[in-house]
Amino acid sequence: MTRQQILDLYFMDARCKLIDLAAFLDRVDRATGEDDFRIKAFRQAMKELGNKKPSRAKKVLLSFSDPTEKPLAKATVKGATGAWPGK
Repeated sequence: MTRQQILDLYFMDARCKLIDLAAFLDRVDRATGEDDFRIKAFRQAMKELGNKKPSRAKKVLLSFSDPTEKPLAKATVKGATGAWPGK
């Protein structure tokens, strides 16, 4: 597809998602309390969006991923948190 075709097809959806992200960040910033590992990973992932280098999606995904290779002997939580706590 051409750039114009991609913009015609996907721009409004991307625009909506960007506005949702801005609203989410506004809510987080207005709330009391300390940042945790999830919002720190989120902000790191957002930095990757500004780069014009290839593989932005991969770098965003890796911002949330556990970089370790050794498996855990036992799960420490019951559910997924969406980001690596860095422990």
